[in-house]
Amino acid sequence: MSTCQTMLGSMKKPSKSLSAREIFCKNLRLARRLKEISQEELAFRADLSRTYVSEVESGSRNISIDNMGLLAQALDVPLRDLVDPEMFTALEQRI
Repeated sequence: MSTCQTMLGSMKKPSKSLSAREIFCKNLRLARRLKEISQEELAFRADLSRTYVSEVESGSRNISIDNMGLLAQALDVPLRDLVDPEMFTALEQRI
């Protein structure tokens, strides 16, 4: 067995396979709610429309990496946390 196969075999697999968009949506919504910020306030801070933020959170809107960065910055959360599949699970279990 190659080193790569060994490493891949030992990596934890998420219990439910979510798309990158679903992970971002869930983490964004959860981070916003934990900070008690409305979609309107988040949109204002990120210089985006409230409708756009709502569509991103619902998963119905595709989002660019630039806008992901704007939203992360507006929430004062590292972008890597918003795309981390384990972040949602860990935070969801605490609530």
